[in-house]
Amino acid sequence: MTAAATPITLAFGAATDPGLRRRINEDSYLAAAPLFLVADGMGGHNAGEIASATVIHEFAALVGRESLAIDDVHTAVATARRRVAALPAGGGAGAGTTLAGVVVADVDGEGYWLAVNLGDSRTYRLSEGRLEQVSVDHSVVQELVDSGELAADAAQRDARRNVITRAIGAGSDADPDYWLIPAEDGDRILVCSDGLSGELEKDAIHGILLAEPDPQAAATRLVHEAMVRGGRDNITAIVVDALSVRSRANRSVEHDTVPVSAPTAPVVDIDGDTLPRAAVTGGL
Repeated sequence: MTAAATPITLAFGAATDPGLRRRINEDSYLAAAPLFLVADGMGGHNAGEIASATVIHEFAALVGRESLAIDDVHTAVATARRRVAALPAGGGAGAGTTLAGVVVADVDGEGYWLAVNLGDSRTYRLSEGRLEQVSVDHSVVQELVDSGELAADAAQRDARRNVITRAIGAGSDADPDYWLIPAEDGDRILVCSDGLSGELEKDAIHGILLAEPDPQAAATRLVHEAMVRGGRDNITAIVVDALSVRSRANRSVEHDTVPVSAPTAPVVDIDGDTLPRAAVTGGL
């Protein structure tokens, strides 16, 4: 699908699947300009599914605008948090959801990606052939990696990898992390739930994003490959391409990702559900 927005002209595709071991798909997503978001619910049957859908429904009211500001996103997160807390299935330490993705932003007339993250769903950026993870996981294993207690290459196999430290709902009131990224022609953004990143190594994701020029084909193949590798969780992928970006003629071609709010340094079955830390330790 293609959408023309003033700051960035986009093409995008999305795919989702419950996976091979889940009866219910607790992932929800929004792929409609200017928002590209994935929410991975937690809390068991109904609770997680409803929590993720509630958050996505709140953001859907912003679809159709040319761009969004950080205040728009922050307000939607705050309202979504109140709605999730009020769910009959839910509030307290029950229902909750991650949230990750990008929205199109306009900064002084130029096109930017505004990335947002709560939890361990992920946002990646492919630019000039190089794939980088934009978001920082809010998870116990990420904290252990950052503190030097766990090797990065062991994190994906660690039994605690499903325990997250921030969420919308599930007893968490932590703020999201935000990053403001100058967009460039040819950028490709991937937003995914941990059902994808938990099955596919970064190199495999990179190869698929390079091999599939059509964003819908790329999203569909990513989900398929995660199924082939085991499909232990719900799997969702959104792929967004910047076909053209409005920018000043004198903009430098080298840009760093800028955190708008600085991220923190960034016994569960490895095949188990995503869990808030409150459910494991008694506090998020």
